[in-house]
Amino acid sequence: MKENGAQMAGQPEGKRLRVLLIDDHPLMRSGIKELLKTTSDMEVCGEVGKASEAFGLLERLKPDLVILDLGLPDRSGLEVLKDFQAVSPTLPVLVVSMYDEMLYAERTLRAGARGYVMKEAGGEKLLAAMHAALEGRVWVSEQVSSELLGNLGRKNTPGRELLLDRLSDREFEIFRMLGEGLSTRDIAERLNLSPKTVDAHRANIKTKLGLKDGAALVRQAVRWTEAQTSRAAGAAPEL
Repeated sequence: MKENGAQMAGQPEGKRLRVLLIDDHPLMRSGIKELLKTTSDMEVCGEVGKASEAFGLLERLKPDLVILDLGLPDRSGLEVLKDFQAVSPTLPVLVVSMYDEMLYAERTLRAGARGYVMKEAGGEKLLAAMHAALEGRVWVSEQVSSELLGNLGRKNTPGRELLLDRLSDREFEIFRMLGEGLSTRDIAERLNLSPKTVDAHRANIKTKLGLKDGAALVRQAVRWTEAQTSRAAGAAPEL
């Protein structure tokens, strides 16, 4: 990792690269701001807690890097990432999230992210990931890197596919929201879909996961979400 005062390649002398924070946790945003005060090459140019406020800031501030949380209150961070890529495909976006990297990292990379950092990783790894993203490289943990390389070798091996890997990104987001206790109508409003479309996705999820009815789907989603929450407990970053 670079020393905190190192100058980025191609960066004009004295220019601080601008970072936009999109995270609904004020404590997390404050932690990253304090972390970047220890550097001489990056600064926070703006912060926002909702997806609905992010696009206006993106256009107005023109940041060099975006730090994006997946668990936004008004929209899926994964969908925000895809929209960012459509609007500004060269803008580096680094996902920093509490969700299990083994389940989300590959999905976010496919959607165009330059890296995935769990919030429990700490300040040193976060800075390393930010520098990597700004330099056009991709950053993931060693565990995820090994898993992704392993997936290449077993992609067509029968019996090695995880159940949740069968879900599309949209289905996976709906599954997560069901686990958080959202109703079909709540999910429809959050994702800007019709309730009928959400119900169709729910039916597809049940089929792919081999579940017999809607109640079984909700129970499975809740158990998964509780496991994720338990895993992330106490995962506030040591910035």
